[in-house]
Amino acid sequence: MRSTTGVAISVYLLASLLQPVPADAQYKAVNPQIQKIVEQISEEKIATILKKLEAFGTRNTFSTQDNPTRGIGAARKWIYEQFRSYSPKLEVSFDQYRLKKSTERGSRIPNDADLYNVVAVLPGTTNKEQRIVISGHYDSLAFVRPSAPGEATPGEGGATPPTGAGGVGGAGGGGQRQQPPPRDPNEDAPGVTDDASGTACVMELARVLSQFEFEKTLVFVAFAGEEQGLLGSTLYAARSKKEGQKIEAVLNNDIIGSDVSGNGRMENRRVNVFSEDPQDSLSRTLSRYIKDVGEKYLPSMRVDLMFRADRFGRGGDHTPFNQEGFAAVRFSSPSENFTNQHTLTDTFANTSVPYIARVTKVNGAVAASLALAPRAPVVVNEVERNGRKTEQLMLQRGRTRYDAALRWKHDKPEPDLAGYVVVMRSTTAPNWEREIYVGNVLEYTMPDVSIDEVVFGVKAIDKDGNESLVTPYVPAPRQKRTIETIN
Repeated sequence: MRSTTGVAISVYLLASLLQPVPADAQYKAVNPQIQKIVEQISEEKIATILKKLEAFGTRNTFSTQDNPTRGIGAARKWIYEQFRSYSPKLEVSFDQYRLKKSTERGSRIPNDADLYNVVAVLPGTTNKEQRIVISGHYDSLAFVRPSAPGEATPGEGGATPPTGAGGVGGAGGGGQRQQPPPRDPNEDAPGVTDDASGTACVMELARVLSQFEFEKTLVFVAFAGEEQGLLGSTLYAARSKKEGQKIEAVLNNDIIGSDVSGNGRMENRRVNVFSEDPQDSLSRTLSRYIKDVGEKYLPSMRVDLMFRADRFGRGGDHTPFNQEGFAAVRFSSPSENFTNQHTLTDTFANTSVPYIARVTKVNGAVAASLALAPRAPVVVNEVERNGRKTEQLMLQRGRTRYDAALRWKHDKPEPDLAGYVVVMRSTTAPNWEREIYVGNVLEYTMPDVSIDEVVFGVKAIDKDGNESLVTPYVPAPRQKRTIETIN
């Protein structure tokens, strides 16, 4: 047979371009509402938030709780009041826990303490059970003071998690050195890039997005206790799982304020997005969506996909959501300055407001697009075999055994649903390479396309061009067998 899989895909891609798209479906068009959201994100507002958070002196999780102008207690109250001031539609609350002192080796909980995540919820309309979470952590930490002139400069090892901490929480330097003993939690810890920058992103998006209406629910969270091992996010993610919340995506922002690294490299037109393995995990699928939508609405910004859970040997507030089975990624600067992290030099003066604004715009476009889009299709059927329920992938070889026959489900389709798009890529490609608008159908067959050589997915699209996340066709791993033998 002369045709190959690659040729077949090209033929069907060309055919798809000739298929008429419904007049009321602006496929791949820029949504004016999302464009307006991106344009309303303000550098001035972001700068004001950063300066205010720095002015609290420290936001250490174990700093004073009752001082009206200093410490984490004052900071969380201010964030709470700012959320409330943005819109009466926002449901603002404290997600509160009582931490118990731990004496385990490597523990960063030296005494009992109250922990407060600050949460603002913008309820959705038709798909309000679906949630999009935008997060950053508002607590700060400082281990070492900046060196005096002539003294050795503290390297990134000054920010390394203690032995046994597993590199989780904070901006650890990859385990090069043992960190020094923690300072008094009430001493200064400005923490502007780490992570007032992420908090400013969350707060500015709460201000802007709360002026609009979305089909899905948007949740804005400022986490506490990140620097002590992802405490606030771990508790919040576990509670979300226990309550059965349908969190479709978590966009976590941590260290998005640095555009000049410690070695002098400057990068303000690029942002790293980290997502966990495997290749078609929920988080990896989300990261591909972020690149597509983010670069669509902010073409001057490049979204670089980092196919690993986080920076090498480290973790952030997206990690507990991954562990609970949710799609969660981390936005982070490719130009970290390890000298400033967890020191007194992590200040407003050493932070780039324009860069934060650009990353915030990418977040805003992605969050709005997801919140306006239909739910993603389902590509598995539940079947019963030998008295056990199992999931069966809705992808087959077709009647000839040499075709790709795709089916999917979409219960209670949205009123503005226009149809579906089939996407595909080679098994070694990082991102989707082809897509075909197939109309408002629930199955599609591609003759002479081998399902062994291509990865497929499907997404829903509404009449305004808003696209759901892709649902990939991922076969379940083969189960290990135990074979009895006769000795």
